[in-house]
Amino acid sequence: MSLLLKDRDYVRDGNGGIAVARDGEALVNEALFRLTARRESFPFLPGLGSRMGELRREKPSGWDALARQFAVEALDELEDVTVTGARVRQERDALLVSVDLLWQGQALSVTARWEE
Repeated sequence: MSLLLKDRDYVRDGNGGIAVARDGEALVNEALFRLTARRESFPFLPGLGSRMGELRREKPSGWDALARQFAVEALDELEDVTVTGARVRQERDALLVSVDLLWQGQALSVTARWEE
């Protein structure tokens, strides 16, 4: 069971509880967690997370390719998930990274924000 997240907070179910994510929603939640968690920040799960925070060290012309590479690394353990693309754009002091996924024949997109 995965709880539904939106804008870094749980979504209410209308009955005083928290909404449960289903199917593609659960996968998007898991992917978002893996993409936004800093890689090696969990001592007992060193492979969990991504290196997206390192994008700022690189030239903007290489951001999309690196974001795709980092997404592939971060989502490698998810079953039946293929990273099909990634796009990075700068918005003020933040980077917005959109990752396109293919899961069970369904196209999904995850967008995460990294601030300085």
